Amino acid sequence: MSTRLLVADDHDILRRGLRDLLEAQPGWSVVAEAVNGSEAFALAVDLKPDIAILDVGMPDLNGFETTRRIRQALPATEVLILTAHDSEQLAREAEACGARGYLLKSDAGRDLVAALESVRKRKFFLSPQMAKRNGGEPARNENSLPLPRLTAREREIIQLLAEGYVNKDIATRLNISVKTAETHRTNIMRKIDVHSLPDLTRFAIRNHLVEP
Repeated sequence: MSTRLLVADDHDILRRGLRDLLEAQPGWSVVAEAVNGSEAFALAVDLKPDIAILDVGMPDLNGFETTRRIRQALPATEVLILTAHDSEQLAREAEACGARGYLLKSDAGRDLVAALESVRKRKFFLSPQMAKRNGGEPARNENSLPLPRLTAREREIIQLLAEGYVNKDIATRLNISVKTAETHRTNIMRKIDVHSLPDLTRFAIRNHLVEP
């Protein structure tokens, strides 16, 4: 069975290594590579791959928001999150966004093929070293602090603010008014209980919405 893949990561060397590994499998082909989330989404809509492999901390649009958009626009395209972050909270977030797997980059050399086979069968795959700790699925730790309930648009704006965009730039990029961008910023800061842009940036980094 042929499998068409899209790979999105902002590190060129990693993307090339993934392409080599993936295309060594009979019938598998990498139909596109992307360096950020927006590009990954656009390519997915255009090419309709069977599986998109996404990093979490990509610029412009992070892996979770990209997953949400791909799954909404292309229900037949599955998503595997490939990340360096060994985090139960992020694994839960990935699953909630519609991803079918969460694989650590440190496990990818030996487990990427198995992960993609599982994803193709629509079975959630959790990185083995994480699965050993919690019985095979993202742990539900009742003592962990959940992220504030943010909309997809609010998460997108948090990422843009943390990356240094001002309200006018955000309005242009998202095709909204400057006043709407300002209102979103005010609501976001209230929700996450921060009072300055540096605090918002630290929140975004701590919750892996952007890379430090």
